[in-house]
Formats: sequence, structure tokens, C-alpha cells
Amino acid sequence: MTETTARTRFRAATCPYEDASLPIEERVADLLGRMTVEEKAGLMFQTIAVMGPEGTLSEDEGSRPFGVTVREMITEKGMNHFNLLGGGRPEHIAQWHNRIQELALRTRLGIPVTLSTDPRHHFTDNPGTAAYAEGFSQYPETLGLAAIGDEELVREFADLMRREYLAVGIRLALHPQIDLATEPRWSRINGTFGEDAEATGKMVTAYIRGAQGETLNTESVACMTKHFPGGGPQLDGEDPHFPYGREQVYPGGNFDYHLEPFKKALAAGTSQMMPYYGMPIETEHEAVAFGFNKGIITGLLRERLGFDGIVCTDWGLISDANIMGQTMPARAWGVEELSVPDRVLRVIEAGCDQFGGEDIPEQIVALVAAGRLTEERLDLSVRRLLREKFVLGLFDHPFVDPAAAAALVGTDAGIAAGLRAQSRSITVLKNESVLPLAEGTRVYVRGVDAEVAAGYGTVVATPEEADVAIVRIKTPFEPREGGFEQFFHAGSLEFTEAELTPILDLCASVPTVVDIHLERPAVIPEIAERSSALVANYGCADAPLLDALFGRVRPEGRLPFELPRSMADVRAQRSDVPRDGKDPVFPFGHGLTY
Repeated sequence: MTETTARTRFRAATCPYEDASLPIEERVADLLGRMTVEEKAGLMFQTIAVMGPEGTLSEDEGSRPFGVTVREMITEKGMNHFNLLGGGRPEHIAQWHNRIQELALRTRLGIPVTLSTDPRHHFTDNPGTAAYAEGFSQYPETLGLAAIGDEELVREFADLMRREYLAVGIRLALHPQIDLATEPRWSRINGTFGEDAEATGKMVTAYIRGAQGETLNTESVACMTKHFPGGGPQLDGEDPHFPYGREQVYPGGNFDYHLEPFKKALAAGTSQMMPYYGMPIETEHEAVAFGFNKGIITGLLRERLGFDGIVCTDWGLISDANIMGQTMPARAWGVEELSVPDRVLRVIEAGCDQFGGEDIPEQIVALVAAGRLTEERLDLSVRRLLREKFVLGLFDHPFVDPAAAAALVGTDAGIAAGLRAQSRSITVLKNESVLPLAEGTRVYVRGVDAEVAAGYGTVVATPEEADVAIVRIKTPFEPREGGFEQFFHAGSLEFTEAELTPILDLCASVPTVVDIHLERPAVIPEIAERSSALVANYGCADAPLLDALFGRVRPEGRLPFELPRSMADVRAQRSDVPRDGKDPVFPFGHGLTY
């Protein structure tokens, strides 16, 4: 079906909301007046969607993460917001996007789909937080962008992201994540800009401007900034995806510090906000999860900070689910005793507009029928959701060109820019006159592709033959059980003796350059002492790392958080206070140059 064919019957009916020449508010009002309660309810839900092979509409069980297919959610439930999980080649995503748009345009009112995604341009591959995506340009994690500290680079990155998303039909970014990394053990630090509120505020301003422009428009990708009013100060660093991590604590009385980046996001014009799962403990606010918390959403975000955009909950507040074979209770922290209808009502009364990770619009329909929820309250949220679709131009141009997607995503220029950013983000923590390495140096490598290393030095088989060793390691964590839970790297930040010994033995046998992937602030005093050079990365392939080590690209990184000396120091820190270590191995902002 072509766009023209799909819309013929609407244009014949002279629906004002189909007339692009009219002001958007008139189009919104006209369409809103035509909608049934069922259609309004469908608009208020956004959940995960899975595409079939090579962009097809899959109808098998694998495409039913919550029990229904995309086809069923569009045609039977009236839903038209979806979060793409996984994917494939850019042209296949574009083809799949067009197919679901065709389904949407065949519904009674032809409301187009808004397609969203978690980050796709970095290294993290966690089905709950970010996707390592085929074909897209690849940059360091946002921690790496913060390490470089170049606001213009962040804007350029977000603009590239915008263009690549537009090419495949993605119009809503479920990011940036601007929580502050004040609790070193938290598993989601790698998606942040670090622990400093002022630096994060500068980064998010550039990010939103690159994605949305100065104002939201037909060439924008809307940003759903998260997680209001700031995740990060989690009790013992555990994550509120899980019951044992539901509490957010503020022993330093620093609640307002975590708000600062969100004020910058609001000033930059973020279109949407996502509250986090956590529940604040021992604050002036009610101890219920932020998505249910009227004092947070209406009192703080809407009334005090003046936000009138879309608020969408984080995924799965209402219904229990099975994710990757693991039973996941609804994240209804603090209101677990409420029934499903009561949870739905509580979220709406809190001031939210949309439910993430749910496909139960019938619950809203039943609440209206029972007289517990007014249609006027639905209209308040639906008007916001419709307006964004019109502003983005989805009603006028719902389709994309798959051939163009193949050409526009992952271009040579985009890939090169990502690789250079990876190199620039490398943070030199220690250098005993070892770096930069000379071309042709005899190197022994561990954790580095020997074929790649051969393009820089002479790769040898043993440490004894080498002038220098290069070893790549990762931040320690305590493995968790469960298909989904295992993706969240939490717990201890120090290496076990069994992990540490081979690293220190190598350092004792040959001058050793240690590269550590910092997805959290690792405890590495022994490695810092015994290595000849120590560098950190935040998502970096072998070649751009070696570009930095051999001086082909100048490393510019500065630590976006401090590196603690011990786990005792970590446990003594106040979870909501930045730079709270007593004697860090390396302080916030540390980084050498050459």
C-alpha cells in the first residue's frame, strides 16, 4: 500500500486533521473530537515490538514478548507507539517500519505509529537498557563523550544519531540518560554522563539540541530524557528493575543536586520525560515509585518546573511479566498491594500520560466505564501525544525509503567519526614514559586481536619476547542469575585474587599497558601501582584503542567519576553525593596527555 492509497478515504471525507495547511492545534482538536475512549486508551500505551526476519511482520511466539503481536496491538488494541527491541540491517528496519505504518493507516482514524528505541550507537547490549545495533555508527558510551568533554562533539553525535534514526523511521529516542553516577556500584552508570551535575547539564543540552533542534520539528527525533528526578543514588547500588533495588536513598540530603541536569534538559526543550522505577526513602516525598508519585510528577515536574510535555513511565510498572525466562514482578514499588486497575489509575492521577512496557488499554476503558476516570483526563494526555505526532510530521509523511536507509546509516564518514571519538575518549591514568608506543614496537597482547595489533607493532608470542605488553580488562562485577538479570553488572568493584594475579604477574614480567573498560568506577589500586601505563575506555574497539596508544589519535579523556581505593571506601560513601571518596586512586577529572 502506498501513502496516497492509504489516505484516500480520509481525504475524501475532508477530515481537517488530514489537512497539513491547518495549524497543528486545530488538527489535534479535530482528531481528538473524533476518537472513541478505546482509541484514546490505545494511544496511552507504548511497549516492546519485535520485527521478523529481514523486516517482515513476524507472527510467531518470539514476536510476542507480552502475549500479542504488533499486528494485534495495532488492529485490535488501537496502539501506535512501539519500542523496537533488537532489529537488523537498517534497510530491514525501514521495511518493517513501513509495514507497521501500513497497518496503522488502515485503522479507522489512520493514526501513524511512533517508533522508539533505546540507544543503538554504543557498545552496551542489554535488552533492558541499550542495543548493540547492526549497521549503525558506533561511538563510545555517553561516559566516553563526557570524558572528552566537548559539547560540540555531543551535539554532532546526537545529530548523526538523529539522521540515522530518521532514515529507518525511528522518531523517539528513549534517551538521553542523565542520572548522576554518585553511587559507584550502580549497574547503569555506563549510560550516564558521570557524577557531576554541571557537566551532565552541559552534555544534555548539546544532546537534545542535536537530536531535536532548537525546537521540535519534522526533522527531529524527540528525546525522552530519563530518569526523573534522577536515578543513581540506589541503596547499595542495586537497580530498581529488581525488588531488592527499589529504594533510592539520600543520606547526604542531596535530592536537589540530582535535579540539576533535568532543569537543563527542560530548558533545552526535551519533548518527553521518563520517571525511574525507584522509590525515595526518608525524603519529603511519598515513598512510592516515581511513576506513581503525584508529588514528583505533578507537584515537582509539572507545577514547580513547568513541564507540559509527555511523561511516559518506565517499562513494566503495572503487570508481571516473563522476560527471557525470568519472572519479573511489576515494578509497583511502594504500591505492590494495589490491583492492576488501581495501579493504572494511580499512574494517571500522578500526572503521567503513557504507560511503558504495557499493552492493556482495556484497563483504561474499564476505568472510564466504571466512572473512576474521566474522559476529560484522558484528553489531557492524548492531546499531548497527538500533538507530538503532528509536530514530527508523521501524519503527513509516515513512510521512509529503505534504499535510502541503507545508504544513510553507517556511512564511511559516520563510522570514521565514531572511531575517532572512541580514540579521543581514552583516558590516560598513568604513564611511566611508555606512551605513546613507537610504531613497530614488539608487543605481547592479551584481550586484543593479534591481527589488528599487527598493524601497529610487531606481535610476539610470549611476554619474554616483548618490549611491552598490552592487556585489556573490564570492570569487575558479581554475576547474577536469571536470563534478564545477568545483563545488569552490579556488586563488588574489585578484582578477586584469582582475577588479579595474572594481571600483576604480567606487569612484573614486562612493562605493561593495562586498558580497563570502565562501565563503573573500578577498584584498581594494585594495577595502578604495578602497571607501566594505565588507560581507561568507555566502549572502544581494538583499532581506535591502538590508535590512541600509538599516538595516531591524541587521547583526551578525563575521568567522569573518581576511582575509589577500596570497597570499604565505596561502602562508606553517601550514595547521593558526588566525589565522596576519602582517598581515591584517581580523582574526578584526572587524565594525562601526550
